[in-house]
Amino acid sequence: MGKNLTFQIGIGMALGLLLGVVLNAMLGSDPAAAKDVAGYFHLLADVFLHLIKMIIAPLVFATLVAGIAHMHDSATLGRIGGRAIAWFILAAFISLSIGMIFANVLQPGAGIGLVAQGKESGVDTTALNLRDFVLHVFPTSMVDAMAQNSVLQIVVFSLFIGVALTAIGEKGKPIVTLVESIVELMLQVTGYVMRFAPVAVFGAICSVITERGLGVLLDFGKLLGSFYLALFTLWVVLALVGYIFLGRRMTHLIKQIRSPLLIAFSTASSEAVYPKMLEQLDRFGVPRRISSFVLPLGYSFNLDGSMMYAAFATLFIAQAYGVDLSIGTQITILLVLMVTSKGIAAVPRASLVVVAATLSQFNLPVEGVAFILAVDHFMDMGRTMTNVIGNAIATSVVTKWEGMLEVEEPEEVDLPHAPSHTAAAGKAGLDLAPDMVDDERGKA
Repeated sequence: MGKNLTFQIGIGMALGLLLGVVLNAMLGSDPAAAKDVAGYFHLLADVFLHLIKMIIAPLVFATLVAGIAHMHDSATLGRIGGRAIAWFILAAFISLSIGMIFANVLQPGAGIGLVAQGKESGVDTTALNLRDFVLHVFPTSMVDAMAQNSVLQIVVFSLFIGVALTAIGEKGKPIVTLVESIVELMLQVTGYVMRFAPVAVFGAICSVITERGLGVLLDFGKLLGSFYLALFTLWVVLALVGYIFLGRRMTHLIKQIRSPLLIAFSTASSEAVYPKMLEQLDRFGVPRRISSFVLPLGYSFNLDGSMMYAAFATLFIAQAYGVDLSIGTQITILLVLMVTSKGIAAVPRASLVVVAATLSQFNLPVEGVAFILAVDHFMDMGRTMTNVIGNAIATSVVTKWEGMLEVEEPEEVDLPHAPSHTAAAGKAGLDLAPDMVDDERGKA
């Protein structure tokens, strides 16, 4: 599922864009009809997302439990977790800083001249509080956590199961074998589901353009242009920091994840690429026992694109309403976002909620959130893609940091099936041959 899938997704995006433009031209005068037609096209993407959500819970659980069971000691788990959190904090600071710098330099909201009228933003910010977030981390029921696809709760439960399996030793081997079989099974199912990705991408792009047209992009051109320029800068900075650790293999990583990036951009869903991301990190040389632990954590705590957006959008709205924020206030906002952005994975429409909560905390016009809703989907596409880039680099860097980055597998061109049982077993941590491991592993 390599170059072929990337090409097919690209074709799907192009066809969706063209048909969307045509349909918008035909139905643009009737917004209700355009919305109805767009809904039918988006059904293709919705079906794909439902199938992906069907995979995520058992895949996260099985891969994480199998990975922990093969680490053999909790010290290794703690060290990997500590290094991952250290990277997440660094990436958060970089992301928020770039968002604020570009908002100050480019001033995308200057001159808009909005007037605060005390209206509601339409976004519920009550979910964003420390107490609810802490409670959300710990599941009351594993069945409920899986039913809700609550990745963070699944991670917590899986950590307990994995560590317990390690503690009981031989008695737990049958369960470990079963879990490894579930990993194989879910990867095979992933192979089937990913064949539908190009069709889903076509439907998602066509739906958005049919309903909203390209005109909305022109109306908010300065905002979108400034935002994507900031995102591009963040990509470059993350890639450069990744290059420090990975060297020339950084370019290989980008090549491996190009299919997940296209899917993330077109569907604006990080969940849609989780199974494919695991598969591509396998091929890059990240052992499954590391990727199955770091990647789910990254989905909860390392949303680089969303964090950059939160800082950028907060200052944009302040500028649009003519509010001048001092450097001291902006630094305070950055520090607040460093904390609040860590809980956004548990909140629906998370980035907007964080922005609305931040505006409210600093007595800025919360109603400004409604102003950017018209183009939020287009910005969501970019920030979701950035989240995927950030988590791929984070997982790879932590692996290199551990001295466990393996030899990269040859890139697949055809689209016949999911990874072989032998390869997947190796990534899960089973008896890897010495010549399959990078020499630097001994330096851990």
